[in-house]
Amino acid sequence: MKTIAFILSFACVSSATFALDVKPGAEKPSPIGYSDTPIIPGTKWKVHDIDRPRPEPVAPGEKPGAPPSDAIVIFDGTNSDALQAKEKDAKGKETGKIIPCPWPIDSGVMMITGGDCWTKQEFASCQLHLEWMSEPNTKGNSQKKGNAGVFFMDRYESQMLDCDNNPTYADGMTGGVYGQTPPLVNAVRPAGQWQVYDIIFTAPKLENGKVVEPAYITTFVNGICVQNHTKIMGPTKHKQITDYSGEFPEKAPIRIQDHKNEPPVRIRNIWIRPL
Repeated sequence: MKTIAFILSFACVSSATFALDVKPGAEKPSPIGYSDTPIIPGTKWKVHDIDRPRPEPVAPGEKPGAPPSDAIVIFDGTNSDALQAKEKDAKGKETGKIIPCPWPIDSGVMMITGGDCWTKQEFASCQLHLEWMSEPNTKGNSQKKGNAGVFFMDRYESQMLDCDNNPTYADGMTGGVYGQTPPLVNAVRPAGQWQVYDIIFTAPKLENGKVVEPAYITTFVNGICVQNHTKIMGPTKHKQITDYSGEFPEKAPIRIQDHKNEPPVRIRNIWIRPL
């Protein structure tokens, strides 16, 4: 009898873990978790574990492309305070002095002209949103037409380029990991229309400053996936191969490249979520 009483008592306590007070005739609520399921391999949590912490809520932007509530806004059309530049002398050599971002702002849009700029804040793995546009009458062709780029950790470039009726090498097209991996498709809109970048960058894993697992990137151009967890082979370079030789930082600024376009590439609505 004692054994039966203990079993009944335990069943009542266990069921209280996921059942709510139900009035007679009312529909029984669905369980909000369990404590009698197997442990998920490689974790300390059971399947549907009632004690597993739930993710904190994040409010999405009010409209598509708008920053969510936990985003770090780099440029919202009002000022460039989140960016900075490196001073150069008359010969174009860096002086070592950090200066404010020189890029002009007009009607909520920033023009990339006056040299590269870096985020003041450092990032590792992150989600980035950026919108840009090149003018239809931009001078030049191939890599000299509507060219810019986003360098994660100041090393790994996701290319920005006018790829509408502008032939160039495959690993230099918009959405490409520059000099390494072409985009899956050419997803750009015609010049004169806004292009949208949404990128998930996974920073390399380090041990004592040495890379033990490479960086990866997933890239969407105008809502189209053009890189799917693509391995980055090392810092991106022009006309050279690369690797992870040397030491690397845990975090670094994101750089936006000025490729001296005439007229300049325009950017807007830049935000980042550290991951």
